[in-house]
Amino acid sequence: MSKQLEITLNRSVIGAKENQKNTVKALGLKKINDTVTHNDTPTLRGMVNTVSHLITVVEL
Repeated sequence: MSKQLEITLNRSVIGAKENQKNTVKALGLKKINDTVTHNDTPTLRGMVNTVSHLITVVEL
């Protein structure tokens, strides 16, 4: 089984760049403290790096 990442939105996307807002939405996060779980892939890692200042990531 592949590793999974638990991603939590910690900061608001108000004032963030448009591409960062779109990345947060693509991750499935809508509100502060929303948490989602995704499989660890290179594409997902790139998305996480784009918005790393807004989220926290825990490896499961």
